[in-house]
Amino acid sequence: MDLLALADFNLVARHGGFGKAARAAGRPKATLSRRVAELEASLDLRLFERGARALKLTEEGRALFERAGRLLSELEETTAAIASGGERPRGRLRISAPLLFAQTAMGKIAAGFALKYPEVRLEVTTEDRVVDMIEEGFDLVIRVNPDRDESLVGRAFLRDRLVVVASPDLALPAEGLATPAVMRSTDRGAWEVKTPTGRLTIAIEPVLALSSLIMVRDAVRAGVGAGRLPVSLVSHDLADGTLVLWGDVEGPDIALWTLYPSRRLLSARVSAFLDHLKRAFPMGTPDELAAYIGK
Repeated sequence: MDLLALADFNLVARHGGFGKAARAAGRPKATLSRRVAELEASLDLRLFERGARALKLTEEGRALFERAGRLLSELEETTAAIASGGERPRGRLRISAPLLFAQTAMGKIAAGFALKYPEVRLEVTTEDRVVDMIEEGFDLVIRVNPDRDESLVGRAFLRDRLVVVASPDLALPAEGLATPAVMRSTDRGAWEVKTPTGRLTIAIEPVLALSSLIMVRDAVRAGVGAGRLPVSLVSHDLADGTLVLWGDVEGPDIALWTLYPSRRLLSARVSAFLDHLKRAFPMGTPDELAAYIGK
């Protein structure tokens, strides 16, 4: 594929027309039109619908524009880095992060990164859903216990575990009795926990259903009921006696992963952010995350 023709296509698509692209780039409109036509011929695809007064991307053209823009940006950054004698992180870095991690730690992490790499424009979007990195234009995603995806690579950088906690005023129920419980909206069933004396099944009577774990923690602090929460979120409460530990939840640990597409080279800005996370959580323990959360 002719990269120059691809760059001209990207220019026209970004500006929404040959005339606007020609004026922005200081190049002849006829040259841009010819280059795009040559690209369409080489691909055997129509990339634009050409109306009398408007130019509109076809479905194939939109898909090419979404992918080509990022690839061309990386090529430009790479050549600039080589010309300047080293690859310095710069440009736009879009990250998708889960809600709890974003609320508790991402602000401080992002601020530290921005101070260290002022040429990177960091954008963090908070959401728990599974995003399509390519279609939605993310460079990096942070996810909790992600499903295996052959198109992505990454690593776990932080681990946490679930515990059942309650206010000191709420006693652990006797066998056969249910305890009032503050639930996350997705929680179901009894809680199986490990205690110093063995395993225990805690029957629950839901009294609140909340979508945020921070809301769950605050309600548990208020004495409404017991709650199942990440230990990093309640470690300060356990240390000062605001909450008491009833047991560790049975099951796998919580693992936070950084993921990025394996189809392309890792950019300098993504590498820099991964290194920044490694310095923030060198051991990847719940205590390190708790230090970011504070009280």
